[in-house]
Amino acid sequence: MEMDERDRMILRLLQKDGRISNAELAEKVNLSASACLRRVRLLEEAGFIDHYTMLLNPARIGKPGNAFVNIAITRQTREALETFEKEIQKVPEVVECYLLAGQSDYLVHVVYSDTADYERIHSEVLTQLPGVERVQTVITLREVKRTTELPV
Repeated sequence: MEMDERDRMILRLLQKDGRISNAELAEKVNLSASACLRRVRLLEEAGFIDHYTMLLNPARIGKPGNAFVNIAITRQTREALETFEKEIQKVPEVVECYLLAGQSDYLVHVVYSDTADYERIHSEVLTQLPGVERVQTVITLREVKRTTELPV
C-alpha cells in the first residue's frame, strides 16, 4: 500500500489521540466518515497501525523512576539470546528491551517506585537473568521529552 498525505495526516492525528471519533477524524482530514473509516482499516490491514493502547502516567501509578540498563551476557549464541529474551519478557518493570550492537548486548528500560525498589529489581531480577555477565545502570534525573509519536 502506498500512503498519500491524507493517510499520513490520519496517522498523525491517531497518534496524538487514539480515542478520536471517526467522525471527528474524517472532518479533520476532509473525508466522509465512511471513506475515512475505510482508509483507517486499510492502514491497519497494511500494518501501518500496529495496535491501539492507552498511556498511563508513571508517577500517578507509583512508578516515577526510570533506569536505562546496559546488560552484557556471557555468550551471544542464538540459544543464549533467545533464553535471555524469553525471560526478560516476564519482568513487568521492564517496559522496553533492545538487542544492541556494541559493548553491551541489551539496553533495558526499567520503571520503578524508588531506589529501594530499583535495588530489588537490580539484585533479585536483572542480575539473576540467564547468562547475565554485567549490568550497568543509568538513572534518569528528569524527563525532558517522552513521546510515542513517530514522524510520519
